[in-house]
Amino acid sequence: MTVNTTAAINNPSPLAAAHIVRRGDVTLEVLDQGSGPLVVMLPSLGRAAQDFDAIAARMATAGFRVLRPQPRGIGRSRGAMTGIDLHDLSNDIAAVIEEADAGAAFVVGHAFGNRVSRLLATDRPDLVRGISLIAANVGIAPSPPVVREAIRKSANPALPDDERIAALQFAFFAPGNDARSWLAGWHPDVLTMERVAGDRTSRDEDYAGGTAPILYLQPDHDPLAHADDAIAFKQAIGDRVTIITIPHASHAAIAEQPDFIADALIDYARRLPVQPQVV
Repeated sequence: MTVNTTAAINNPSPLAAAHIVRRGDVTLEVLDQGSGPLVVMLPSLGRAAQDFDAIAARMATAGFRVLRPQPRGIGRSRGAMTGIDLHDLSNDIAAVIEEADAGAAFVVGHAFGNRVSRLLATDRPDLVRGISLIAANVGIAPSPPVVREAIRKSANPALPDDERIAALQFAFFAPGNDARSWLAGWHPDVLTMERVAGDRTSRDEDYAGGTAPILYLQPDHDPLAHADDAIAFKQAIGDRVTIITIPHASHAAIAEQPDFIADALIDYARRLPVQPQVV
């Protein structure tokens, strides 16, 4: 496989440059900032890498190189949007890490991104020295229909704002947190692509996250990612799972508590072994 980059594209956020990684017919735009040990961040269902802006900036300042690949269909990222599964999306991230040529990465997955991070750690343990799951629905069963419908409404710009805000508040934001910040930033076609890719991949395949150390950041109010599932996950996987509760946060935790999450990620990343623990 040949992977190459082009010159920097216009900066999409302060302190972040962007470059292109190509994997066969797939083109991936990657936001890139900082220097040091590699951290890769994967966003939630139907959303873009910019959701991590505040956290990425904090981690870059703390001495990490942070890469944020845009999912297919967002920014300059392009690739097949049908007939794919999570292995295809995981392979996209593997190409980004290989192109960086900076060793194994600490891979951070928010919500849907957590499944891609776990599958990457399973398929390519040589590229992953640890993973963090943020607001991770690790249950074997898909989300309940009422939750899926709330997500669809949240992402539908044709609906009235008040209806979307109610859906966002239910599915993504803890009581008292302002859901209006997520009215923007949705990509419904990407949401559909990712949901189908996830449904086409058995949850048993990515469940364990390979053999990587896992930081599990669990919101204290989350109708999708339940605290009981986090406890059951640790019981199933064992001591390589560390659970930290995110206070006053729901499924949009990275928007609700970016400083808390950044501090937890920085502390954990600094204690990870340099090389992946491949068993």
